[in-house]
Amino acid sequence: MKEKIKIAIVGVGNCASSLIQGLHFYHNKNADDSIGLMHWEIGGYQPWEIEVVAAFDIDKRKVGEEVSKAIFSKPNCTTVFCQDIPETGVKVQMGKILDGFSKHLKDYDDHSTFLIADNTEPTEEEVVNLLKASGAEILLNYLPVGSEEATRFYANCALEAELAFVNNIPVFIASDPIWAQRFKEKNLPLIGDDIKAQLGATITHRTLTDLFRKRGVKLERTYQLNTGGNTDFLNMLNHTRLASKKTSKTESVQSVMAERLPNENIHVGPSDYVSWQNDNKVCFIRMEGKLFGDVPMNLELRLSVEDSPNSAGVAIDAIRCAKLALSRGEGGILEAASAYFCKHPAIQFTDDEAFQMLERFIRLE
Repeated sequence: MKEKIKIAIVGVGNCASSLIQGLHFYHNKNADDSIGLMHWEIGGYQPWEIEVVAAFDIDKRKVGEEVSKAIFSKPNCTTVFCQDIPETGVKVQMGKILDGFSKHLKDYDDHSTFLIADNTEPTEEEVVNLLKASGAEILLNYLPVGSEEATRFYANCALEAELAFVNNIPVFIASDPIWAQRFKEKNLPLIGDDIKAQLGATITHRTLTDLFRKRGVKLERTYQLNTGGNTDFLNMLNHTRLASKKTSKTESVQSVMAERLPNENIHVGPSDYVSWQNDNKVCFIRMEGKLFGDVPMNLELRLSVEDSPNSAGVAIDAIRCAKLALSRGEGGILEAASAYFCKHPAIQFTDDEAFQMLERFIRLE
């Protein structure tokens, strides 16, 4: 029996919870019963053939806990669709704090707030040694939006420990030429930046924008407003942490337009925190344009999704693509995987183009 893909996770929040639940949810499924997956098999690996061997967090309700228990600890609030998770033998390690949380998160009730562990923060050398000792092959970044310094810290740890890096958040690593070159020099796979949900606000907005372009409809102005009740939306109430997120989401939509819209005619980004929504994300999209004969039209759409499982459905493919690249000895930016799985890749492609590129990558064509 072949070994599972060994991963390490930074940030044991809702997204990590959904991913780990999914690894067990699909264990007793087969290719004919694979609802919710884009690929049943990639590189010979089925969705459950992934193993968490290390995890880092800074919340005292998770640090020191077994991973199988920590994923259900507060302030996590995502849907529990697979509760019976066997123990992994892996405990959550204290992570580096840096800017990995926004201080206003201390001011909310127990449901939402961060409770910072008083454990001693690890040095870079200690994190690197833990990653090496765990046998991890791939490091997943699930830190909160705005964790610029912390993301760079863990990206550097991945380089030093010689791990592939999957950057699921809007801090620019894969789309930064300097970081991209560092991963290329070490021949380590890099996927990023900012994971694109399986069927979420941005992928829907991109698809509609592409449809306008293909059907000859002139798009004149548009917005995307999002509300949610998880800690990521609470974190983003601190607007100083939002710059990269807004850039990532806006560029993802702008990149598939026939003509770029002026900044005053496009608004894409998180809008507000509504606590009782928990991990449910509600998106409102409006698009205004002109049809044949300059006749005006508009489109309005409301989308409601559980945010973190929507991310996990993509992450499970990104992990297997990173493993596929490792097995082939391929390092640096994985262009096809980044374009298809992420909002802010180094090079933007339409989703149709990115899909075809990804299929060719998987088949080694």
